[in-house]
Amino acid sequence: MNAHVSNAHVSHGGWPVLVLNADFRPLSYYPLSLWSWQDAIKAVFLDRVNIVAHYDRAIHSPNLEIQLPSVVSLKSFVKPSTHPAFTRFNVFLRDRFSCQYCGAPEDLTFDHIIPRSKGGQTTWENVVAACSPCNLRKGNLTPAQAKMFPRQTAFAPTVHQLHRNGRLFPPNYLHESWLDYLYWDTELDP
Repeated sequence: MNAHVSNAHVSHGGWPVLVLNADFRPLSYYPLSLWSWQDAIKAVFLDRVNIVAHYDRAIHSPNLEIQLPSVVSLKSFVKPSTHPAFTRFNVFLRDRFSCQYCGAPEDLTFDHIIPRSKGGQTTWENVVAACSPCNLRKGNLTPAQAKMFPRQTAFAPTVHQLHRNGRLFPPNYLHESWLDYLYWDTELDP
């Protein structure tokens, strides 16, 4: 079973299972590393995961009853990528899902700070999240020409920075058994 299984098929009412790496950290925060209960049970029987916590619900077969896991940890450590992929989603996550010109969270696209027609490259350092109205307003102009400057300097983020930003956008569903594993490394209030 692939440790990077997408959680697109996991529904709110479907008893999702939080997947932790062997060091008990989530494989990812955004999207949160979740498996369906069926995939988790399969991984248990293939001896690829340890069950860390359960739901108060069990499944039955003619000769077996097993409580549904709510948290599992991989038995083998999956080394996290050190350099995140340059994708539209990761640009939005780096920029905290807000337009870097006006701060709007809706209708996001991305903008080349220095337009490609003026030699700008499609790189971490030259692409920012932008709402469609700002992107249209800036058009094919440089920031100085448009008098529009990004709120932060565009940069290539680390995996840690993307994880930190991902924690700002928790999923709609968080089971109580997951909370000890999601935010255990965040600073506590005095």
